[in-house]
Amino acid sequence: MSLYEAIRTRRDVRAEFTGEPVDDTVLWRILEAAHCAPSVGNSQPWDFVLVRNRATLRKFAAHVAEKRLEFARSLPAERAATFDPIKIEGIEESGTGIVVVHDDARGGPHILGRASVPETGVYSTILAIQNLWLAATAEQIGVGWVSFYDAPFLAELIDLPAGIRPVAWLCIGPVNEFQRIPDLERFGWRGRRELTDAVHHESYEAGRGQ
Repeated sequence: MSLYEAIRTRRDVRAEFTGEPVDDTVLWRILEAAHCAPSVGNSQPWDFVLVRNRATLRKFAAHVAEKRLEFARSLPAERAATFDPIKIEGIEESGTGIVVVHDDARGGPHILGRASVPETGVYSTILAIQNLWLAATAEQIGVGWVSFYDAPFLAELIDLPAGIRPVAWLCIGPVNEFQRIPDLERFGWRGRRELTDAVHHESYEAGRGQ
C-alpha cells in the first residue's frame, strides 16, 4: 500500500475488529514506525503502554460508556438522536489498547525549537500517533482513537507517574474491512470540508479559496 493509499484508506475503527490479536512482529513494526516520528529538539516525548489484560480493558470500557452517556445527555434532542447509533470505541473487541503518553520534561529544560511554542512537545507525540496509524493501515490493521475519558482515571488505571499524561487510548487489531466512508459522515454527524474551503493564499481573510 502506498502512503497516499494509506492516507485515503485510514479510518477510525470501531465496529470492524475481528477480535484476533495483533501479531507481535507486526505490532512491533507499527511501533517502530511511530517511534520514527519527528520530534522537537529530538526529544521523543512519547511512550507506549500496551494493554491486553481483559479486566483492565473491561474497566476502561465501562468508564468510557459512562462518559458517552454524559455527552449524549448534554446534546439537544436532534443531535442526540443522530449520535445514538454511533459506536465510539472498540476497547474490548480489539483486545489490545495502546495508550500513547507524553512526558513534557523529556529532553531537559532546554529543548531546541520549543522555547517560543511549547505546544510543539505534544505536537511531536501526536505525530508519532499519525505514523502509528498510517503504518497500521498499511498492515491492514485497524486503529480507533478513544477520547471519551477522564485523564486522571486513565492515568491511575495504567499507573502513570506524576508529570506523564495520556494523549490517546488507541484500540488496535485486525479488521474485517475498512469502511469506505468515515462513520461520522455515514451516520450524518458531520461531513467533510472541501480542500478549496481550507486553502488560503497570502493571508487568511483576503486569500481564501483563490
